Order: sequence, then structure tokens, then C-alpha cells
Amino acid sequence: MATPFATPRARALGFGLRTCRTARNLGVRELARLIDVLPQELSNWEYGKRIPKVEQVGLLMGVLVVEPRERARLLDLAKNAAEVSWLEKVMPGVSLKPGTYVQYEREANELFGWEPALVPGLLQTPDYARTVLAGFGVVGAEIERLALARETRRGLLTNPWPAEFRAVVGEAVLRPDFIEPAVMVEQLRFLRTFSRRSNVSLQVLPHSPGFHPGLCGPYVILGFPNLPPIVFIEQYRSSAYLYAADQVADYRSAAQTLAALALSEQESCALIGEVIAELGGSDG
Repeated sequence: MATPFATPRARALGFGLRTCRTARNLGVRELARLIDVLPQELSNWEYGKRIPKVEQVGLLMGVLVVEPRERARLLDLAKNAAEVSWLEKVMPGVSLKPGTYVQYEREANELFGWEPALVPGLLQTPDYARTVLAGFGVVGAEIERLALARETRRGLLTNPWPAEFRAVVGEAVLRPDFIEPAVMVEQLRFLRTFSRRSNVSLQVLPHSPGFHPGLCGPYVILGFPNLPPIVFIEQYRSSAYLYAADQVADYRSAAQTLAALALSEQESCALIGEVIAELGGSDG
């Protein structure tokens, strides 16, 4: 059977290889010459389109003088890069190390996100993000670093060639009992304003619409220009990346169901305004 093309681990390995190369200020051609492979082959490795042998990754690590911990991580990715799904034992919203969700997000040109309880990370204000991060156990200066990182991530929606982002959120997202009203008013105003961008769609799924696939938890579908899509599932202390075509198709079908059950974009915007008023905020 042919090796799967651009699996989640293969792409994570590629992100890591690219990061190591650029850290040494080496071009693709220069590094390819040093390890005696064609530049196109090295480029394919860096984009996850081909999977290098473990020995080739080891050679790269030696030439690039990669520190032991990152070397071990990349070698482990190389050993398992052909697997079509991947369970990662970190929480991406907190641990932003190379090769995790943030890199996939940067490469995507379209995203769909379902969030039943929290504002999607790309749309969180700094104060809202600080509260959520503190709730996850992040402390001190790390809270500020990660809150800033979330703002930086949002650049993929505002740059000259922005990604398309469609989000469906549960009504509970608008009325959390763990966020101070003033912080939530600011967050809701931001959601309403940002959702008016041409590349952003925000819909709210009301309480009690009956059974629906979103009851199983949040997820994101990431689409890429020249690579197969990936489904990302976030859990408390782990995350999963799904790649198989039938799995992606099921999650796309669930996304269509959630969007059909949710309020329209206009109705959602109006509901956000109502909640702002309930919290004592003005409509400005």
C-alpha cells in the first residue's frame, strides 16, 4: 500500500525541519547539497509531501546541530509519520511548541470551527484569553505571552490574503459564568465587529436544538491549498489530528448540520447585541 500523503505527523515533521534549517540561515539548495539530496526532495519533506527515512532525519539533525530534545521529537515523528491519525499529549491553547496546531493553522487557507463553550481562540480578546488561560492553570508571565500569541495568530484572518474562517458557537459561549461582565461585553463587541469581515462567518447555535453532532465536543477542520484537510479535536490535556478521508467527510457533514441548525449570521449578530444589553453594555 502506498504511503499516505501529507499526514499530520509528516507535516509536523516538515514544520520542524524547516524551523531548524531557517534557524541556521541555510537555504534549501545549500542544505540539500550538504546531505546529498535533490532540493525538491528536501522541499517535499519540509511540506510533508514526502516522508524522509529516519536515518536521513538523523543526518539533517547532525548537519543542523539540533539540540537533543528537539532532535528526539523529530526523530519520533519520522518513525511514525505514515500513521494517518495522531494523538498529541499537549493542550495546543497552552503549549505552542513547534510542530503543533499553530503551524497547521498558519498554513491553512480555510477553517471551520465548532465551539460549544468557549470563544474560538482566533477571536478571543486579550482579557478573555487571560481568564481562560488562568483557568487552564497557566501562571505569571506565561499568561501574557500566550495571550499575545493568540492576537498574533489572528493575523491569518487580517493579512492581505486572509484565510476563510467559518465558526459556529453554542449559545453558552455568549453567557459564561466564569467571565466578568465587563470583559465579556468587550469580547462580544469584538465578536460582532470581527464577524462583519468578508472572510469571517459567525453563527450561534441556540440552546436545546435537540440532538446534534456538536454534542460530542469542539473541533476544527483545516483546509489547505495543495494538501488534504485535517480535522483537529481539542481535549483537556491532549489533542487529536484526523486525516483519513472518511473521517474528514463525517466532520464536514457535521459542520453542515451545525450551520443549518444555527441562527443566520444576521440573527446571530442581533443575539450578540441582546446579550451585550443584558450584561449592561451599550450598543456602541
